Formats: sequence, C-alpha cells, structure tokens
Amino acid sequence: MATLAAYAPGRTPELVPLSTAQAGNGVSTNIADRGPSHKGGIVRINAAAGATPTCTYLIEVSADGVVWTAATYADIATPTVNSTATFVITTTSTVQKIVKQPAPWRYLRVTYSANTNVTNTTELLYDDTQTPPWS
Repeated sequence: MATLAAYAPGRTPELVPLSTAQAGNGVSTNIADRGPSHKGGIVRINAAAGATPTCTYLIEVSADGVVWTAATYADIATPTVNSTATFVITTTSTVQKIVKQPAPWRYLRVTYSANTNVTNTTELLYDDTQTPPWS
C-alpha cells in the first residue's frame, strides 16, 4: 500500500488514485495524504459491475495514518445531508462523495467489503487553492 501526496506545488486540483481496477475486499490500494491542509475533497468511485453485483464502501480518515475512523461525507447531489455510514453500489455507476472536515484528518482511504463482482476505480479530487462551497 502506497501513501500518495494529495498536494503538489503548481498542480491543482490534484487527482489521487486510491484504487485502479481493484476487485475484492479490503482497503484501497493507496492512501491519500493531504498534508497540513484544512480542506476536504471529493471521493469519486467508478464501479464496474458484473453479474449480481454488490459492494459496500466505507470512506475512512486518519490524523496519523494509524488510527482510522469513518469520514463525514455527503453525496454530491445532496451536499448538506451528512453521513458517516457505509453505502452500497449494485450497478455500474460513478458515485461522488464530498468529504467534510468536522475533525482534523490528514489521510484518506476507502475500504471495500461484501464485494461480489464489482471492480472499483477510486480517486480523491483535492483542491487546496480555493474554499469549496461545502467547507
């Protein structure tokens, strides 16, 4: 598992690949490190579904990269409805979740569970140059 910087001088917004065509259960192939920023980001999941697909997702954050907790997020379509719960995808689709900043965190990952026939490509879109409307 690699930890990838979610910030890069002169390159914003940054797109950090968390998983590329990852199947099965477990944490995302990569962890995003957003450094000392105080902003959230958007997790985009591209789920490619096979026969009878289902996958459960948990977006997790950590201040130290050791202790992980469920992130506070909102669906892109309902940005003021916050949740920390897992969510399920059962079709080929693209889902975007706005990760909020209610508590300090530096690292982000996604955990996949109960995965049956879903291949995930997941990334963190991170922009530290402006204040997003959900801050």
